[in-house]
Amino acid sequence: MSDIKGKYMKILDELESNIKNKEDLAIAKEKFMELTVVFMDIVDRLTFLTDERIKNIEEKQVEINNRLSNVQSIVDGIEEDIYDEEDEEDGYEFEIVCPYCNYEFTTDIADEERNEIKCPKCNNIIELDWNTDEEYACSGDCAHCHEEVAEDNAEYNNNSKNKKKKDDSQEENNDDDM
Repeated sequence: MSDIKGKYMKILDELESNIKNKEDLAIAKEKFMELTVVFMDIVDRLTFLTDERIKNIEEKQVEINNRLSNVQSIVDGIEEDIYDEEDEEDGYEFEIVCPYCNYEFTTDIADEERNEIKCPKCNNIIELDWNTDEEYACSGDCAHCHEEVAEDNAEYNNNSKNKKKKDDSQEENNDDDM
């Protein structure tokens, strides 16, 4: 800025030394001052516009940094889920639907040696089938199957008793008819 002031003063000195008529010198200095004010106004407006653009760019940069931070935290979470060795030691997370009460829950199972799990809602034992070769085929040895067999047997026994009662009733009716 001091360099501009030095040049400005040098131009005024040259005008004074080259213009001998005092009136002409006064008009030249006045017009030079008006021109200087116009230039300074233009510089001020350009500075204001530049400052506004820089401010907008800085605000957008903050917004971009926030978005980038959010994306980075999501990526870190995904990366942790995929590559975290501690999770491999802890086990696997499974969603299970209880066959007794249809309650859906998530549990961590540390190893495939575990064959049963307790439903947190109805407290029934659910047999875990780790055989992935068969398509969800039950061997018939699980508690659920034993319960179904017991129910089938009870139903069969009830039907047998009802049939026997019916047969006995028919025999009595036949004996009465004779």
